Amino acid sequence: MLTSKQRAYLKGLAASEDTIIHIGKGDISENIIEQTRQALRAREIVKGKVLETSSLSAREVCDILCNECKAEGVQAIGSKFVLYKRNEKDPTIQLPKAQKK
Repeated sequence: MLTSKQRAYLKGLAASEDTIIHIGKGDISENIIEQTRQALRAREIVKGKVLETSSLSAREVCDILCNECKAEGVQAIGSKFVLYKRNEKDPTIQLPKAQKK
């Protein structure tokens, strides 16, 4: 589970990322799920966009892909969404440490 500080850090990183996942009228296919898994494995953070032809909202797409890919939803605003999944073998993103209670 991401803390608000980690989420804010990832949002900052996502701002400079290209949008690589596009959800259209076909909504979420097995192909999209696999493409997202591969992108998360390679980059750890992925930005996507839901096109007007889709019947799903960005929040719905974000939730479905998080569930399918075992990723964390960083944000879903308007038609865009951001996913994060740490690469266990070769992590490239160093998250800020969670505060101890």
